[in-house]
Amino acid sequence: MATREEVLARTFVELADTLVDDFDVIELLTMLSERCVELLGASATGILLGDQRDGLQMIAASSEQAQLLELFQLQNREGPCLDCYRTGQPVVHPDLATVNPWPRFGAVALKAGLPSVHAFPMRLRERVVGTLNLFMGQVGPLSAADIIAAQALAHAASIAVLHDHAALDSRIMVGQFQHALNSRVAIEQAKGALAERAGITMDEAFARLRRHARSHNLKLSSLAVSLVERTLSEAELAEIVQNTGTGASRRRERPPAASRKG
Repeated sequence: MATREEVLARTFVELADTLVDDFDVIELLTMLSERCVELLGASATGILLGDQRDGLQMIAASSEQAQLLELFQLQNREGPCLDCYRTGQPVVHPDLATVNPWPRFGAVALKAGLPSVHAFPMRLRERVVGTLNLFMGQVGPLSAADIIAAQALAHAASIAVLHDHAALDSRIMVGQFQHALNSRVAIEQAKGALAERAGITMDEAFARLRRHARSHNLKLSSLAVSLVERTLSEAELAEIVQNTGTGASRRRERPPAASRKG
């Protein structure tokens, strides 16, 4: 079994790989949210990105529970993630049962068994472009090492989303983030359609879409659009609905890092 340090190093390598490889932003950020659960002891993790109106949108989550908590914050305009985005500073809150700065969000988080919440800004230069958010199942502060790791992962995710150095231009940056947000909408629609057709949960629907995209070397967002627009073949749709794929990755082999162009 890999050590925490090995998993952390592998995660940074995967985020850095986006500087030279084509990648799916939703898949990448979903991977990051799941790794944060593994690395930082979170029960659930979510990632929010800013939109063209300087608001926030949910872009990735480790589970349906995390997604619902993020959406609740956005709908009620209160919560650690919004405070983090507005101030550009980490929000580390160890115990909502003792002190609750967000009455509505805090009540929902406590009911969900998540009494400790933390949010870290995703930055590009001086601009906050999103937040990485941890929901913990136990009361208590994050360790100094976990805070450093979480903030480093948030920064790395920001760079990964804008992998082209030219995208640091603010006009291009807004367009790239809007593309990511549009992709998320398509994925949510595809999850709902698949969940209804197959009679499964939203979490399972998302898992099946990811497995199919990986095993067929497809971008998750492209697969979602095909499903929503009904351009997916009946055979391929049946494979997803019946969950008959092998799950074996057929992604093209990538050249060793040393041989890639920087």
